[in-house]
Amino acid sequence: MSMEFIVKVEESRPASDGKPSAGPVYRCIYAKDGLMDLPAGLESPWQFLSDSALKNPDGKMLGRRQAIDSKQGGPYVWLTYKEVYDSATRIGSAMRRRGVNPGDRCGIYGSNSPEWITAMEACNSQAVTYVPLYDTLGPNAVEFIINHAEVSIAFVQENKLSSILSCLPKCSSNLKTIVSFGNISDMQKKEADELGVSCFSWEEFPQLGSLDCELPPKQKTDVCTIMYTSGTTGEPKGVILTNGALMAEVLSVDQLLFLTDRVVSEEDSYFSFLPLAHVYDQVIETYCIYKGASIGFWQGDVRYLLEDVQELKPSIFCGVPRVYDRIYTGTLAKVSAGGGLKKKLFDFAYNYKLGYLEKGIPQEKAAPLLDRLVFEKTKQALGGRVRILLSGAAPLPKHVEEFLRVTSCSTLSQGYGLTESCGGCFTSIGNVYPMVGTVGVPMTTIESRLESVPEMGYDALSSVPRGEICLRGSTLFSGYHKREDLTNEVLVDGWFHTGDIGEWQPNGAMKIIDRKKNIFKLSQGEYVAVENLENVYLRCPLITSIWVYGNSFESFLVAVVVPDRQALEDWAASHNETDDFKSLCKNLKARKIYTR
Repeated sequence: MSMEFIVKVEESRPASDGKPSAGPVYRCIYAKDGLMDLPAGLESPWQFLSDSALKNPDGKMLGRRQAIDSKQGGPYVWLTYKEVYDSATRIGSAMRRRGVNPGDRCGIYGSNSPEWITAMEACNSQAVTYVPLYDTLGPNAVEFIINHAEVSIAFVQENKLSSILSCLPKCSSNLKTIVSFGNISDMQKKEADELGVSCFSWEEFPQLGSLDCELPPKQKTDVCTIMYTSGTTGEPKGVILTNGALMAEVLSVDQLLFLTDRVVSEEDSYFSFLPLAHVYDQVIETYCIYKGASIGFWQGDVRYLLEDVQELKPSIFCGVPRVYDRIYTGTLAKVSAGGGLKKKLFDFAYNYKLGYLEKGIPQEKAAPLLDRLVFEKTKQALGGRVRILLSGAAPLPKHVEEFLRVTSCSTLSQGYGLTESCGGCFTSIGNVYPMVGTVGVPMTTIESRLESVPEMGYDALSSVPRGEICLRGSTLFSGYHKREDLTNEVLVDGWFHTGDIGEWQPNGAMKIIDRKKNIFKLSQGEYVAVENLENVYLRCPLITSIWVYGNSFESFLVAVVVPDRQALEDWAASHNETDDFKSLCKNLKARKIYTR
């Protein structure tokens, strides 16, 4: 294998004693002399905020659009770094007054907002472990997490208060304080008080605290957060991430941008819309805080998402394949609507620039004139200032990645990671075009190898190495909370077994090709790779997501499909149907377009 982007640091291992063979251990070339270490004296992510507030107190930090006359829209209104620092300090002090001590657990339940980040930083200030409560999960899962993590205080979005209050009869032995992101009614306070739980509005709670409070000492080994993942079956698993793991991930992102692109600065802005309850967005936002950049939040309504982007004009955009696919299909539709001549000019410019990218010319030098004349409109789809595009959470189709690299006038890096790896553990290098279709190389905190999976025909020692991706390094989780049994299943001899099947490419990049356990054997003996099937169906513009299931007792598969709202409403308009989205999902005529 070519050593262009990775270096071998340990030889392969043959199969023995019931253990499958494993390929060589690799690092990326940027960590060839050793994995990245945290600098001495860096003990907590709280230092990222306190340092940025000291350097740039008046800099914009957290922004949201101000509603005008109770309508969506309006300009972004900002809190400065000093204002957020002071607010987090005062709220952290109030938490201590309520009996929340270092090492205790604090829940955060709601959509992305300045309050979410402020609550997170308040926890960091007092060495309290924060526990995201998934905005997409129902009350039962929230109840489970509160009890399992022994959450004693929760910061809750105003429209989620009824959900959290409904949990109280079964979790009030742990949860004693609820703080609303906004207001809270007297009726809700009374309901909670009867169960021994005190409730406060966002304005009331900081008044319990002080700016003069003494902050407790912190260590890299302190548990920063417990992030629950739904997994495929059973109860949610609490992934334990330390201060050291989160900070190492943030500094590794910075190191790779420094070596391959351009680091983020106070001049940059980030658009926050991916769930903060997931590690992917949380790491990027923590990185922005470390660099003193500004973070603008979406309004929480997908119908206004691109309008929010246009207003913010971010320079950093983190997306998932579904979002990028919409940009791809929308741009092509506009090009085709412009007529034959316009499409010919676009195709000529596209192929011309693609040729230069394939020759290894960096994005900004490949075809700057064509960027200004032809591709400016694609750039404007994300506000016109984006210079870094990041994609994660699922594989980005190769044709979409190629299209964005050519037309976005921005570098694009596709990554791969898990909650257990504190987000990204592999990343493609934005200006290295041959990495298209891969997830790139290990981060500078990670070593990786493939382990053979004989039952699936994957051999880590073959000329084309394939096998389960295994990870070792400083950004890995410390185990599953209260589930040593599950921890021991995936952490073996210091290696985390991801369950994903990878293939090393000739240039040293990794390509995800399969999932270890996600294969169904139907009753007739037929094997079905369910994720491949889901990816095929996801190409249909009528759906947003799909879940396919089968087992060995039946000869067929079943699926749960979530319709694309815009596509369904467009169909309704063209067929004189006036139902709302929820009713359209029950409309028999509408259902036929999904089953024909």
